[in-house]
Amino acid sequence: MANLLKGKKGIIFGALDENSIAWKTALRVKEEGGEFTLTNAPIAMRLGTINKLAEACNAQVIAADATSETDLNNLFTKSMEVLGGKLDFVLHSIGMSPNIRKGKEYGDMNYEWYLKTLDISALSFHKVLQASEKLDALNEWASVVGLSYIAAQRAYPDYTDMAQAKAMLESIARSYGQRYGTKKKVRVNTISQSPTKTTAGTGISGFDVFFDFAEMMSPLGNASAEDCANYIAVMFSDYTRMVTMQNLMHDGGFSSSGITNNLIERLSK
Repeated sequence: MANLLKGKKGIIFGALDENSIAWKTALRVKEEGGEFTLTNAPIAMRLGTINKLAEACNAQVIAADATSETDLNNLFTKSMEVLGGKLDFVLHSIGMSPNIRKGKEYGDMNYEWYLKTLDISALSFHKVLQASEKLDALNEWASVVGLSYIAAQRAYPDYTDMAQAKAMLESIARSYGQRYGTKKKVRVNTISQSPTKTTAGTGISGFDVFFDFAEMMSPLGNASAEDCANYIAVMFSDYTRMVTMQNLMHDGGFSSSGITNNLIERLSK
């Protein structure tokens, strides 16, 4: 299309490296004519290669810790200055669990880390929305998207406290979507993506089994990061302006499948 997002401006959170959904979304949004700033936490920026992406997209990088109200206020204010006005889209692609990173089992949680998981992976979504509302940073019919996973509804071994974070993320989208839609016609949704081979995803124990199982259970197969980027671009566009407060399953049909022939064949061997 090349002009799906022409004239639209926004912020993309969480582009760590070339495998990340946020990275691929930035490239797709650029192809569709959108302009944006890129942001990540300072530590993630040191670990990743976001400046390479910024150069490719002609985008400015503004460091921000998404758990910090001060940083978020600065991010939205500077983004409006850089882009020349209010914003039309925001992608929240943020998630991290210290418990998972440090190999803590679900029955042996460090609760300080647990709270940090919720703050980084879910409460930050509310902070982003609240900051944008208080600063009146979003145009009417703007679109805010957060990335989720089906572990918000189903139990998965080794996903541990991130499951609660995703459930909280989806709840915030509904509650804030109602508020923001009523006040400013802003849309708020989450996309529940297939297991995806990103740096964050592959850090979860047993990820390869998750991935292969979902592939066998999905009539269309797992949705790739590129597929997700395309979907996000559509969600940012005017073609979805009446979609809000939804958790949108982007998983090749996994969430609606009871069992598939692929899995039957595998289990029958």
